[in-house]
Amino acid sequence: MNYNLNQLTQKQEKQSTYQALKRLLKLISDERKNLWLALIAILVNSGLLLLGPLLVGHTIDKYIRTKQFHGVLMFGGILLVMYLIAMVTGYLQTKLMGSIGQRMLYTLRNAIFNKLQELPVSFFNQNKAGDLISRVNNDTDKLNQFFSQSLMQFIGSIVTMIGAGFFLLTINFELGAAALSPAVVIVFFTVILSPWVKRKNAKNLKSVGGMSAEIQESLNNFKVIIAFNRRDYFRKRFDEANKENYKTAIGAGLANNIFVPVYGLLSSAAQLIVLLFGIYLISIGNFSLGLLVSYISYCTNFYNPLRQLAALWTSFQVAMAGWDRISQILLLETNLTQVEGDKSVTSDALLEFKNVHFSYDDSKEILHNINLKFEKGKTYALIGPTGGGKTTTASLISRLYDATKGSVLLNGKDIRSFSAEERTQKIGFILQEPFLFTGTVKDNILYGNSQYKDVSDDELNKIIEDANLNALLAIFDEGLNTQITSGADSISLGQKQLIAFMRAVLRNPELLILDEATANIDTITEQLLSSILNKLSKETTLVVIAHRLNTIENADEIYFVNEGEVQKAGTLNDALDMLLKGKRVS
Repeated sequence: MNYNLNQLTQKQEKQSTYQALKRLLKLISDERKNLWLALIAILVNSGLLLLGPLLVGHTIDKYIRTKQFHGVLMFGGILLVMYLIAMVTGYLQTKLMGSIGQRMLYTLRNAIFNKLQELPVSFFNQNKAGDLISRVNNDTDKLNQFFSQSLMQFIGSIVTMIGAGFFLLTINFELGAAALSPAVVIVFFTVILSPWVKRKNAKNLKSVGGMSAEIQESLNNFKVIIAFNRRDYFRKRFDEANKENYKTAIGAGLANNIFVPVYGLLSSAAQLIVLLFGIYLISIGNFSLGLLVSYISYCTNFYNPLRQLAALWTSFQVAMAGWDRISQILLLETNLTQVEGDKSVTSDALLEFKNVHFSYDDSKEILHNINLKFEKGKTYALIGPTGGGKTTTASLISRLYDATKGSVLLNGKDIRSFSAEERTQKIGFILQEPFLFTGTVKDNILYGNSQYKDVSDDELNKIIEDANLNALLAIFDEGLNTQITSGADSISLGQKQLIAFMRAVLRNPELLILDEATANIDTITEQLLSSILNKLSKETTLVVIAHRLNTIENADEIYFVNEGEVQKAGTLNDALDMLLKGKRVS
C-alpha cells in the first residue's frame, strides 16, 4: 500500500474549503458551548459598535446643530457605557477563543500522534521523520493561531460588515449601493486568488517539512558525518533545502500580502464615492450632515473589517494548507487489520507459511511461494547472503508486514486474527538494530510488558535471576538504574543488544526471533546468551537469523534463504556449501 504523503498529495482530489472546515470542526465538537458563548459575545460587541454611528448622527442633527448640550452629554454617556460593554465582550470572546484554540491544539496533536501509532512500519519507511515532526508541531500551530487569534475576529468582521451594509442600504439605498459597489470587485478578486494563495502556503509548509527532515537526518548521523569528514555534503544538502524554503517563503509572503493594498485602494474609493455623492445629496436637500457623518462611519465600519479580512483571509488560507497536510495523516488507515479467525482450529505446528508471496511495493516481489513449518520447542536457523530475504521473512513472522499472497498461521490460525496484544505476547523479536528509549535499564527491559509494570526493583531482580539474566544485568554498572538516553550513546551497541535480549526473554514468548542478535557481542557473552537460551521453556521456539555459523550449529533445522526462495539446508556443512554458492551467485 502506498503511504508516501508527498505522492498522496499529488494524487489527492482537491477538497472544498467547506468540506475541510466540516471535518476540522468535528475535532472541537465538545467546545460547542464555549463557541456559542464566544459567538454571542462577538455579536453583542459588533451590535454595540454598529449602533454607535447612528447615535452620533442623531446627536449631531438633533442636539449639536440646535445647541442643546444636555442632549450631547446624555448621548455621550450612553455611548461611553456602550463602548465599555463592547470592551468587556471583546475581552471575553478573546479569552474564550484562546482557550478553545489551545484545547484544539492539544486534541489535534494527540489525534495525529495516536494515528501515527496505528500506522504500519511501511508508512515510516516511505516518509521522513522530519516532515512528520513538522506536521505535528508547525502545521498544527498554524491552525491554533487561526482559531485562537483570528476566527472570532474573522466572524466579528463579517458581522460588522453585514450590519454596516444593512445600515448603508436602509439609510439611503442609492448612496448605499454606490458605497458597496467596490465590494463586488473585492469579492471577485478574493474568490479568484484564494486557491493560488493556498497553494503558495502549502508549498511553503512542505518546504519547512523538508528542511526539518534534513536537519533531523544530519543530527542523527552526525558521527558518520564527522568520521567521513563530509560536513560539506550535508551543508550543501541543507543549503539546498534552506534555499527552497526561502523561495517558497518569498512566494507565500507575496501571496499573503497581495490582498491588503487592493482592499485598501477599493476601500478609499468607496469612501470617496460616499463623500462626493453625500455632499451632492445634501446640496439638493435630500440628506443631512448628521446622516453623512453616520454614513461615512458605516462606510468605514464596512471597509475597515474588509481590510482586516485581507490579513485574516491569508491566515485562514495558511491554516487550511496546514490542515490539508494534517488531514492526509488522519485519513490514512492501516493495512494491518484484524480479521475473524476460527477459534476451534488447532495445530501441532507453532508457525506455518502457506504459499507466501511478499513485496514491499508492486514492482518487485521479495519472497516467492514460501512454505515453512516451525514446531514448538525447536530451534530454526535462517542463513543466506545479505539481501536474500531473511529479515523480511522474520518481519512476516512478527507481522510487521502482511503477506501479499498466501497465509501465515500461528497455532493453526491466521496470524491476522490475533490482536496486537496477543501477538506481541506470543512473539518476541530482537531486532538487528535495537532501539532504546530515554530512561533506565529497568524502563527499557519492561517496555511493553504489562505483566511486571508494578513490580519493585527487588521483585524485578528476583524475576531476572529466575530467568537466568542476572549475569547480563551485572554488566551494567548501576544495574536496573543505569541511565540511558534515546540515542543510547552512553552504552555500546553490544550493551543495547543485551537490553533488547532481556526485554524479549522476560516476556516469556512462545516464539523468539533473533535477527543477528549477537552480531556486536563478544564470544564469552555470546556463550552466556546461548546458555540462557538453552534454559528457556521447552515450549519456546527459536528462530535465529545469523551470518556466523557458530551461532546456528545447535539448530534443529537450517533454512537457506536467497533471492526470495527458502529451502532446507540439511546439515551444517550443507548449509555452509549453500551459503558459499549463494554468495558467488549473488
